[in-house]
Amino acid sequence: AAARLGYHKKVVDHYENPRNVGSLDRNAKNVGTGLVGAPACGDVMKLQVEVDENGRIIDARFKTFGCGSAIASSSLATEWVKGKTVDEALQIKNTDIAKELRLPPVKLHCSMLAEDAIKAALADYKLKQDPNKEESEKKA
Repeated sequence: AAARLGYHKKVVDHYENPRNVGSLDRNAKNVGTGLVGAPACGDVMKLQVEVDENGRIIDARFKTFGCGSAIASSSLATEWVKGKTVDEALQIKNTDIAKELRLPPVKLHCSMLAEDAIKAALADYKLKQDPNKEESEKKA
């Protein structure tokens, strides 16, 4: 049915068979959590990454409240960040996600939400690695 509404089969696949659904321990020092939302459409996305001692993402989980495109975008994002370094994961762009899923223009905000969630999760992870950094930046 979703395919008849103009969704590409990749969106339908990630929506019907989402990868990496769930949560990681948000209090763990090596887990970064990003929670982002798009008030315009009501989508909310939580994306978490677990990073090993070498700075490589070894696991990623998501929970998304939203449309099929938002769920597909977060599912794809978790697949793409796994195995990458933190810096490599920061290079993932919403345009790449949208292109892979062939999102229609009206759904591009879903891929933007996924990129924002990746960035937010990695920012949270980095803050946990050096909690004093934020304090010193505030004083500067």
